Amino acid sequence: MEKQLSRIEISNKFSKAIYFANNQEFQVGEKLDQEKVAACKVIIQNAVLLWNYLYLSEYLIRIKNKEEKDLAIQSVLGGSVLLWHHVNLQGEYDFLKYSTNESRFDLDKTLVLNIG
Repeated sequence: MEKQLSRIEISNKFSKAIYFANNQEFQVGEKLDQEKVAACKVIIQNAVLLWNYLYLSEYLIRIKNKEEKDLAIQSVLGGSVLLWHHVNLQGEYDFLKYSTNESRFDLDKTLVLNIG
């Protein structure tokens, strides 16, 4: 029960970190505008989570030692991917600047990653 409450608390902190401006209050009055703000927050949260999963998958792919890999998997399973301190949430992002089709991650290896 305590572990689940801790995960909920981390989730709430993550949500507040993503939506930090205006004391986490909507500054728009129209329902449609509020829905857009809420949807943008969810998209940003999902992008951070996706990055974390891809990064962890890439890390597991690079580990060759079975004991070390098993230890890393247990750490991941016992922890949380709701981490955001490595992301500059107040930054300005230009996604057009790096719009190549090259990926930082080897997605073919990630798709066949067997952690079971």
